[in-house]
Amino acid sequence: MTLDEVRDLAAAIRGEVAKAVVGQEQTVEHLLVALLAEGHVLLEGPPGTAKTFLAQCFAAALGLDFGRIQFTPDLLPGDILGSNLFNFQTSQFTLTRGPIFCDLLLADEINRTPPKTQAALLEAMQERRVTLDGETHALPERFMVVATQNPIESQGVYPLPEAQLDRFLFKLLVAYPAPQEEAAIVSRFAQRLGPPRPAEFGVGPATDAARLTGASAALDQVTVAGDIVDYVVRLVRATRETSDLATGASPRAAVQLAKAARARAALEGRDYVLPDDVKALAASVLRHRLTLSPAAEIEGRQVEQLVAELVEQTEAPR
Repeated sequence: MTLDEVRDLAAAIRGEVAKAVVGQEQTVEHLLVALLAEGHVLLEGPPGTAKTFLAQCFAAALGLDFGRIQFTPDLLPGDILGSNLFNFQTSQFTLTRGPIFCDLLLADEINRTPPKTQAALLEAMQERRVTLDGETHALPERFMVVATQNPIESQGVYPLPEAQLDRFLFKLLVAYPAPQEEAAIVSRFAQRLGPPRPAEFGVGPATDAARLTGASAALDQVTVAGDIVDYVVRLVRATRETSDLATGASPRAAVQLAKAARARAALEGRDYVLPDDVKALAASVLRHRLTLSPAAEIEGRQVEQLVAELVEQTEAPR
């Protein structure tokens, strides 16, 4: 697949999602980048901002097998992965696959379940496989996790551990819509009964698994020049050298930022990465990998603000 075809495919996917979802253009753009870069996405925002519906529409536009897990405090790892059950008719154990065996998994309110169950996703997200009773089972090639979490409640919430957060390529903040967008949302949904479904709005597959594989393979045509690599490394290392951050970003974060920048370039039909690609994705890649220092917390500093300052201070190649 050529990069022009990748750009046209992305435009078609955006068009399908826009049939049902009002606004959220930046979130959809990041989902497309994560799709090409084979990464996972964490959506954080207040309830009622269409995080779940957006994931459903995105999966429908891609033509992928969609699965959803509603995380609760009593959810067990076996509820996600599945288990081997004894079949009395055959006198053998039979694998009963859990909801994780799908192409695009929506992990809804992932911070409502204990760490043991959260950790059940680690191998799946990193290795795209799961292990049950010592036997390894491969997940689909296109496996992608879109997780959501609610930031406004603290009761019955288990913050994601650092290792789990680091498995997400992006953490995206889903804010309330603008007044015009909210009016459009009310006009579009207020007269409908029942939960909204993508098919009711005409959202259908704009592609298939083979074309998505070709689009990801097209990233090989995108080159990352040496000065861009140096820029990414200097930006990530700067997070470890500022006194405002207790924990900086790891080399994995630098790799993920470079991969995401390549995917963004491909979506625009370019075979080279620009500094603007890195700048546009820096906050989304880094915000969940950084920890404020106690002094910065007392001053009320925000991670996004610090990342913006580091981007401004780090000299970009010309």
